Amino acid sequence: MADGGTENRVRPPDPPAHPDEWEAVFWDIGGVILELESVQAAHADFVADLLERHDVDRTIEEAIEIWRTTVGDYFRERDGTEFRAAREGYHRGIEAIVGEEVPMDEWKPPFREAVRASIDPVPGAPETIERLAGRDLHVGVISDVDDAEGKGMLEHFGLRRHFDSITTSEEVGRTKPHPAMFETAIEKAGAAPERSLMIGDRYAHDVRGAAEIAMHGVAFGADDGPAVSYRIESPEEVLGIVDGEDDRDA
Repeated sequence: MADGGTENRVRPPDPPAHPDEWEAVFWDIGGVILELESVQAAHADFVADLLERHDVDRTIEEAIEIWRTTVGDYFRERDGTEFRAAREGYHRGIEAIVGEEVPMDEWKPPFREAVRASIDPVPGAPETIERLAGRDLHVGVISDVDDAEGKGMLEHFGLRRHFDSITTSEEVGRTKPHPAMFETAIEKAGAAPERSLMIGDRYAHDVRGAAEIAMHGVAFGADDGPAVSYRIESPEEVLGIVDGEDDRDA
């Protein structure tokens, strides 16, 4: 978190004078399109299957704790906003549970199967994205995911065809809040940042990161702060923003 003086200077720009002037709406994936609790359930199912397939003498609780610790440590080791592929973290987690390396081409198919069998979208997100796609707006994604994993999730939910652009950390080489993430997406859209919305569930990464390049941050479960342009309780409320029916966050 930035110091108080810096934080107070990060404020969103004024909204467009007319709702028709909005040019782009960008979505994070995790926690905004993808229900995070369903991801945890998917990983637990995969770990349980892993124990059975490799005849590992551990309880499911022990194995899940090893998985979470190993994968978490992997991401904590990164340097600032440096991108680290989630698949490499999962690879380490599997090795820590099994006690030996398991080839990636062996564990990836059952992992994908477990994920796609368990993950759920955030209620209201698919319908809202579909409705936005029917308007004269650029609809995009800005997410800290592996490229193939993120696109696969959107395909699984039937949403990929509704997005005009998908910007991932693997593509950019950085994670949010690095400005390159937002600048890359804005360049793809050919939109003005001050006429663009970024919907995210993390204040520092999504909302303030967007405000740093003069985009409007839409907080969906994110903490409060001066960078918040709008706050929503459900994805459908984004439609009210682009229609000019939702006041700016107080």
